[in-house]
Amino acid sequence: MQNSVKSGSEFDRYASSYDKLLNDPLRNRFASDPIHFHRRKWILIERLLKRAGVDPQALRWLDVGCGRGELLGLAGSKFAQAVGCDPCVGMLASNVPFKGYEQPSPVELPFEDHSFDFVTVVCVLHHVRGNDQMTLTNEIRRVLSPGGLCCVIEHNPRNPVTRAIVKRCPVDQDAELLNAHQASKLLEASGFTLFSEDYFLYLPEALFHFFSDAERVLSILPFGGQYALVAHAVS
Repeated sequence: MQNSVKSGSEFDRYASSYDKLLNDPLRNRFASDPIHFHRRKWILIERLLKRAGVDPQALRWLDVGCGRGELLGLAGSKFAQAVGCDPCVGMLASNVPFKGYEQPSPVELPFEDHSFDFVTVVCVLHHVRGNDQMTLTNEIRRVLSPGGLCCVIEHNPRNPVTRAIVKRCPVDQDAELLNAHQASKLLEASGFTLFSEDYFLYLPEALFHFFSDAERVLSILPFGGQYALVAHAVS
C-alpha cells in the first residue's frame, strides 16, 4: 500500500539534483529566475501580514517543510526569529542562512507548544494524504501561540498551466492538489479562523514588474497559479 505522505528519505533522493528536476520549459517560460517564485510568495505574505495589522519584526516565524530555505533566506531577517523544519536532511544540509531542524516525521514538528507566532506551509500539503493532512495541521496549530497566524500556500488546481507543470515534475509525482476550499476546511477543522484567501501568479516574471497592481486586483479571482490562505489560531 502506498504511504499517505512522502517520507524525508524519499525527498533525500532529490536533494542533490533538485534544481535539475524542477527544470521545465513551461515553468521557465513563466520565470527564468527560480528565486522569482519565492520572491513572489514573500511579496504576497508581506502584504497579507500588513493587512492583518501585524509587524513581522514582532513575530517568531516557522516555515514548515522549508526545503532549502529560499523563503527564509529572502525574508528571515525581517522577523524577530525565523527558523525552518523539514523531514529531508539532504535539503536542509544544502543551506546555511537560517536555522533548520529535522522533523521526526513529515507530520511531526520538533517544537514545544506555542513556540511561534507565525507559521508558513508552502506547497507542502499536496504531498500529504488522507488523515495525515489533519495530523500535520493539528501540529501546526499546537506550535502556534493563541491568536497566531498560519499561512498556507498551495498550487491552484483550477489553473491549467499549474496542473501541467505539476504533472511533469518528478518531485510532484505523488501530488494530490487541494483547492482553496479544501485547504480552508482543513484549517477550520483544526481550530483556525480564516482571515483571507488570495490568488496570485497570474503574470509571468517579465510582466509582473510592470503590472503588479493589476495582479493585486485579480487576487480575488480563483484562477491564479497558486493561492494563499491566512488563518488565525483560535485563542
